[in-house]
Amino acid sequence: MASWLCLHGFSGTPECFRELGAANPEVTLWTPELTGHGTPPAAWEPNFEAEVQRLERWLAERSQERVHLLGYSLGARLALGLLASHRDRFKSAVLIGANPGLCTPAERRERSASDERYQHVLERDGLEAFVDTWERLPLFASQSALAADVLAKQRRARLTHTALGLSHALGALGLAQMPDYWPALPKLDLPVALVVGERDEKFRRLAEAMLHLLPSARLELAPGVGHNVVLENPRLLMELMRAGTPDT
Repeated sequence: MASWLCLHGFSGTPECFRELGAANPEVTLWTPELTGHGTPPAAWEPNFEAEVQRLERWLAERSQERVHLLGYSLGARLALGLLASHRDRFKSAVLIGANPGLCTPAERRERSASDERYQHVLERDGLEAFVDTWERLPLFASQSALAADVLAKQRRARLTHTALGLSHALGALGLAQMPDYWPALPKLDLPVALVVGERDEKFRRLAEAMLHLLPSARLELAPGVGHNVVLENPRLLMELMRAGTPDT
């Protein structure tokens, strides 16, 4: 039986993978909560690399076998951290909307300032006001085509968090805080599927650049959807998981 470690995105929950598990009953899904997302404050890690190591320990407590790895957005960035530091723990990876990191101090300063603005919204205006702002991002515009009940379920999941928790996650796990994993990509010789929504132009460009550096990668375009392929086209991910992506 294949086992998968599945890492959710920012403001998401492990619940987002329930449909994938139901469609693949022969697969074991390990779905931890990320720092700032449901876990108690005492368990929150202070920075990106500490969270990567916590996730490896979390997995090791449940399985000593090599597993497959799937991550979406923030989860894909943490998945890259796991691959860079614990390559031998994983058989293959599915990276959805992945960004390997920022390369220059100027890029980090710009992103840090952006994340701080969202932190201010959380701390000043509260969780619901932040979720209203977050849902209006152009990154998620394609979700307007989804059924109202699907969007309502996603919103309810976001509102299970706390303003303090998501603010901490932005400060500890934000793109400005993560290492630059671009130089590590040529060393990741396991099979990797780079999944990106057809309408997600920024992350499609990133995936195409990653494709040239990863030794055994392929690009999987999800037709007609945007950034959140887990929500917008779970069927594609189900097929990848059944195939073992590509070798169980």
